Amino acid sequence: MKSRDRRRGLVLVNTGSGKGKSSSALGMVFRAAGWNMKVCVIQYIKGQWQTGEQKAAERFENIEWHALGDGFTWDTKNPEQDIKTSREIWEFSKAKILSEEFDLVLLDEINYCCGYNWISGREIADFIRNEKPAWMHLVLTGRNAASEVMEIADTVTEMTKIKHAYEQGIKAEQGIEF
Repeated sequence: MKSRDRRRGLVLVNTGSGKGKSSSALGMVFRAAGWNMKVCVIQYIKGQWQTGEQKAAERFENIEWHALGDGFTWDTKNPEQDIKTSREIWEFSKAKILSEEFDLVLLDEINYCCGYNWISGREIADFIRNEKPAWMHLVLTGRNAASEVMEIADTVTEMTKIKHAYEQGIKAEQGIEF
């Protein structure tokens, strides 16, 4: 593994309407952990239920996992609470990034917060540009990535939905969807 003083930390954005944004990012999480990098996963939307990825991460001492969201908020009954929760998670995320404890930080589903105008893309982009350690890798996922965030990112991938099993009445399958 390259030492921090020899590493260029990348900013990666996974966005779009297709499946695989978080899964791709979690592949990077496990790849980095396999190289003995210290990793922090912070989930913005997903609630407190267990996922296969979280269960797998528990087997790694170098992955710290935080599922802090209120659940799938597009069905929200309390937008003020969702804004408050998102702002709290953003402050938590900034503290984790600034701690310089981690080599890679995943902000899973933060892009939704921009799409709903709970956190501005400009605020996120300014923080990344001005405060993220230069050697730290940062991955941001979710639909509706802010243009300001995509502009400063090193790599942006848009997932495009062609077809989804849910549209055929097939419910989420354990081991595939969660």
